[in-house]
Amino acid sequence: MINLTLLGATGSIGKSTLSVVDLHPERFNVFAISAHTSWQKMLALCQKYQPTFAVMTDEHAAQQLDDQLQGDTAVLSGAQSLDIIAAHKNTHYVMAAIVGAAGMASSLAAAKAGKRIMLANKESLVLAGDIFMQAVNDHNAELIPVDSEHNAIFQCLQGGSSGLSKIQLTASGGPFLRTPANQLSSVTPDQACAHPNWSMGRKISVDSATMMNKGLEVIEAHYLFNLPADKIDVVAHPQSIVHSSVYFKDGSTLSQLGNPDMRTVISYAMSHPDRISSGVSALDLTKNSPLEFYAPDYDKFACLRLAFEALKQGGSAMGTINAANEIAVEKFLDDKIKFLDIAKIIEKTLENAKHFYPKTLAEIVDNDQNARLIANQIAHTYV
Repeated sequence: MINLTLLGATGSIGKSTLSVVDLHPERFNVFAISAHTSWQKMLALCQKYQPTFAVMTDEHAAQQLDDQLQGDTAVLSGAQSLDIIAAHKNTHYVMAAIVGAAGMASSLAAAKAGKRIMLANKESLVLAGDIFMQAVNDHNAELIPVDSEHNAIFQCLQGGSSGLSKIQLTASGGPFLRTPANQLSSVTPDQACAHPNWSMGRKISVDSATMMNKGLEVIEAHYLFNLPADKIDVVAHPQSIVHSSVYFKDGSTLSQLGNPDMRTVISYAMSHPDRISSGVSALDLTKNSPLEFYAPDYDKFACLRLAFEALKQGGSAMGTINAANEIAVEKFLDDKIKFLDIAKIIEKTLENAKHFYPKTLAEIVDNDQNARLIANQIAHTYV
């Protein structure tokens, strides 16, 4: 029986993880779960799964949960409690699915404790990649990406990386893949959030529209697979059936295909090197539309270009563009700047922010805050 600690239990990754657990109750035990403020949802999860620990990072929510909960589950509060359950001696696998910088410290705690980390928190790599990967290596932790593109590459490399030429991340291209660049200046937030394939949160939808989400995934891929920027490629694939590809020097290309459902990725991360049922139906290519692939336009999708530039700079640059992007997208969603201003604000923030090589999480957090201040100041000039 594998003890699973689920960081971010009430989010979409958390829900999908628990659906896989439900298919294999003889294999997985929900040892600990966490959330921020959604204590009512956590109450239902505690009643169903009877975890040993439940963490609410919001202290008031923790008190609410503790008042309502009857049973053997211990309720902990505060962000430091995430580190406790991630590194607990009885935790075997950690699903790191807390969104944003709030998930960095607990992911790092799991790495230092030598756990299997099923990583769905991209900030751990985008902001703290050097520190995080050093901890993984130093403590013999097992890192499996929970992201359809990176997990696809991970699967394709199970035969080894001898003769590897490059890896290629697929991107849906978002709602503006075929929109002429000269029409993007008048794009509204609602148009940017109208993804052709999925219904997502507004911030991630805008990131898809600018292709910044793919840029951040390029940075993640650099750390996950120890590859330089020139060995990482991006291709637009609007059908989202081919999740990524690996190219070898002998002319071979390996790709992982499947219906777009995160339960496939999650079940693989939970069962590797085995494969178990995920609840996802098998792919039938005869019932799909033809598969299309397009080279991305780096002038039109300047955010993708800037992510590559930040990766080549290294150090604090990746955290800088992540922070600037969050500020710029927020301003765009509030109708304070135009769609094309997002990339301009990111580029100017990268030019104006101090560039250095962070050695601690505290330095990473400081850089994040400073980049946000700079991005805010620059954004005001576009209002």
